[in-house]
Amino acid sequence: MKTPNGKVRVLIVDDSALIRQIMTKGLNMDPEIEVIGAAPDSYIARDMIVKYNPDVLTLDVEMPKMDGVEFLRRLMPQKPMPVLMVSSLTQRGGRITFEALDAGAIDFITKPSANVVNAMFDMIFEVQQKVKMAAKVNIQAYLATKKFSRRVPLKASATLAESTNKVIAIGASTGGTEAIRQIITRFPASTPGVVIVQHMPPGFTKMFAERLNGESEMNVKEARTGDKVMQGTVLIAQGDYHMNVIRSGGEYRVNCRQNEKVNGHRPSVEVLFDSVAKYAGPNSIGVILTGMGNDGAEAMARLRKTGARTIAQDEATSIVFGMPKVAYKCGGAERLVPIQSIAQSVLNILAEKNQ
Repeated sequence: MKTPNGKVRVLIVDDSALIRQIMTKGLNMDPEIEVIGAAPDSYIARDMIVKYNPDVLTLDVEMPKMDGVEFLRRLMPQKPMPVLMVSSLTQRGGRITFEALDAGAIDFITKPSANVVNAMFDMIFEVQQKVKMAAKVNIQAYLATKKFSRRVPLKASATLAESTNKVIAIGASTGGTEAIRQIITRFPASTPGVVIVQHMPPGFTKMFAERLNGESEMNVKEARTGDKVMQGTVLIAQGDYHMNVIRSGGEYRVNCRQNEKVNGHRPSVEVLFDSVAKYAGPNSIGVILTGMGNDGAEAMARLRKTGARTIAQDEATSIVFGMPKVAYKCGGAERLVPIQSIAQSVLNILAEKNQ
């Protein structure tokens, strides 16, 4: 949604005057964005939302009087809108950020923990891109997908126990935490080993794995070099580390390294899928989910050529139909599947492979 002058109208909510100033200046540098106000707390933000009706809200996670997630929980039922959380790299900040994503926020941005002024300007490009992305989100459709029940695992087929040598590789970016959650929490404990790259900063991947582990029949953990890809286990790539699947004897294991970024990301879906193509090939299933850009798309095409089965999330249920769209168009994904059907689709493919 854009104004008649073509600009995305943004309201900034942050208790730090310095952050408000830097964010305002940085966002206004983009000709497609207009900051229409900046509020120091949730109560002033509420009045400004009523007055200005912004297209996108950037919302500080930790604020006095009322924190970001509590404000979000009150806002969404009354006036749903695209919200980007602005989080600090702290345990509390991370916890509240995930609660905010549960409450309907579509993505988050992390504040620098040191040299704030210079580092904030360094992150402005990311903020600009995510604000423009957020303005295109159909928030009502997104909130509708979140109502889908994800806590009841699917029934395991009789052949699933024979899939011990299979690898399920999943890649995601913007909106991926919710999409991954809807898949993993539906997998039965007997599902083959799963490896996941979700674009996320260091620290947040560990919290994401821990939260997912508490909701799943499978064992979910942040990956470390040497971890075995095995039945009943989900390995999530650590923030700022690429994750490769390798073959070690008769087993699959992961190798985590801080090599150069690929497609602007570390971890990169491209790196994961290429490693799965090399070592698992036809014994693998590739899944690409919601996200900006094209990370993983070309590697998925290479993965498919090895005989692997591949699927991508459809446009209707993706926050951003970027990565899945490119993967499908370049021949990487066999078909597009709504998020609520992907877990069953993967299990169906596994059943086919074992017949």
